[in-house]
Amino acid sequence: MRYDWTINEIEALFELPFNDLMFRAQQAHRANFDANEVQLSTLLSIKTGGCPEDCKYCPQSSRYNTDVESELLMKKDQVLAAAKIAKEKGASRFCIGAAWREPKGRAFELVCDMISEIRDMDMETCATLGMLTAEQAAHLKEVGLDYYNHNLDSDPEYYKEIISTRTYEERLDTLKHVRANGMSICCGGIVGMGESRRHRAGLVAQLARMNPHPESVPINMLVKVEGTPVAEDAQFADTLDNFEFIRTLAVSRITMPGSHVRLSAGRETMSEEMQSLCFLAGANSIFYGEKLLTTGNQDAENDQKLFAKLGLRPMENPVPSSRRMVNA
Repeated sequence: MRYDWTINEIEALFELPFNDLMFRAQQAHRANFDANEVQLSTLLSIKTGGCPEDCKYCPQSSRYNTDVESELLMKKDQVLAAAKIAKEKGASRFCIGAAWREPKGRAFELVCDMISEIRDMDMETCATLGMLTAEQAAHLKEVGLDYYNHNLDSDPEYYKEIISTRTYEERLDTLKHVRANGMSICCGGIVGMGESRRHRAGLVAQLARMNPHPESVPINMLVKVEGTPVAEDAQFADTLDNFEFIRTLAVSRITMPGSHVRLSAGRETMSEEMQSLCFLAGANSIFYGEKLLTTGNQDAENDQKLFAKLGLRPMENPVPSSRRMVNA
């Protein structure tokens, strides 16, 4: 396992002939996973809208005029009911997200209570709540959180074009707090925001240099939501080529061979053929269910039909590294 990838080396992977790149990705995938298993996660927004951040892609920002309304934190019984349904439909991991800059006070305690009870349902637990202090990370570990999601979004150079209210270093600090407390990391980025291939290589380099690599690496295709700058500004007018997106998945698989590479946002509009190439490139995780935090997703029935066509099957509930460390 390598943790010293250079941007030039990763850019060279992007430039390989497509067949050669896919072959290398398949080699890495099959050396570490069953190539026909896909991990299923379900994502629920438990506190939507009203975020003070200025992420230019996010319809939950209070700075933009979108159709997303600010809502209060969901009740625990609603969240647990949604987790139960997700499990019945085959999801092995339940992820909860709150549109906060960082969790505070009583609301944080309520979320911790939710996590504890979801864990008791024999599901993996994941949360994305914004920036964390070391003390908050420790408390999340205490209540049984398996994964913490905190995406880098882009490479350090292009990041400033997308976000000004939170620094890249602050994102890395949160990840350090999570890792220091023995939890697994879910960390990836968004492509198609007007960045160059060099920037995409830089994002993968940031992830692939982490030791250990993130256990889950979500690769999101930008979804342009009306009212956000990425949907309005000429800087973001170009749409990322599908093959470039597939190349990003393949390069992520090669450089982080033991990670679950997740085909994430943007899948709702992808054809079966496009998704099939993504799985061939080494993607072995998806969000399962009709909605992500605020944007649409593939219908679960469509996913089942595609899995049947491709001979794919849901990955049985794996034991995350955080629980292995506890039980060792």
